[in-house]
Amino acid sequence: MKRFTYAYQGLVSLLRKDHKFLLHCIIATLVIFFGIYFHINKYEWLIIILCIGLVLAFEAINTAVEFAVDLATEEYHLYAKYAKDIAATSVLIISIMAAIIGFAIFLPYIFK
Repeated sequence: MKRFTYAYQGLVSLLRKDHKFLLHCIIATLVIFFGIYFHINKYEWLIIILCIGLVLAFEAINTAVEFAVDLATEEYHLYAKYAKDIAATSVLIISIMAAIIGFAIFLPYIFK
C-alpha cells in the first residue's frame, strides 16, 4: 500500500511542478470525450488509451529528470541542459506521435 502512497505523493509533486502535465490531462479528457461522442470502437479505444498513457508517462519522466538535474547542481552546466532538453524532446516526440494517431482515428469520424 505504501507504493500507492508514494505514487500519489509523486502525482501531487508532478502537478505542483509541471503545469504542462495538467494541460496534457485536460487534452486527454477532451480526447476521451470525443471518443465517447464518436463511439469509437474498442481497438481505437485501446490505441487512444495507450497514447494518453505514454504522453502522461513521458511528461512525468521529463519532470523527474528535471528534479534530478536540479538536485545535482544549481549551477549552469551544459550537460544538465542537454539532459533536460533531451527529456523534453522525448515528450515532444511522443506527443506528436499521439496527435498523428489521434487524427488518423478521429478524422474519418469527423468527415462522415
